[in-house]
Amino acid sequence: MLEKSPFSSIDIGRAALRLALTATRAEEQQVKELLSHQGIRAAAVDFGGDFIPSVVKIMERAVVAAQRQGLVSETHVGAGAVAGATHAALEQVKSKAVGFNVGGKIGIARCGEHVCVAIFMGVGVLNLNEMCVGLAHRSVPKGE
Repeated sequence: MLEKSPFSSIDIGRAALRLALTATRAEEQQVKELLSHQGIRAAAVDFGGDFIPSVVKIMERAVVAAQRQGLVSETHVGAGAVAGATHAALEQVKSKAVGFNVGGKIGIARCGEHVCVAIFMGVGVLNLNEMCVGLAHRSVPKGE
């Protein structure tokens, strides 16, 4: 019989977003420890640059961070889940970001079969920034 996760996809999305909203490495580490005590594994990574050329780099950074932190396996299934969720989250913010510089943080959270990617970023020129959030979920088998 399959063991049911105590958390829903919404809970894991909330965890990923909480991590993406951290402002410092120390705060990021505190949130990761708190999530770990709840049984949620998490990773985060910063990014920045012109949006269009950065899309591939953002997706690569998310996959590498998730694999290095043991959130997903180093298989096409694990990488594909994180890449797919990252792409879906980027789709949610692209209408504001195309043609502008962006900078922010990716938060990734996993518990059981739920993997969520949250992207929090500033978009703009000089100090005239707009804020954007993208969030997406994928399901992966527990062994992946």
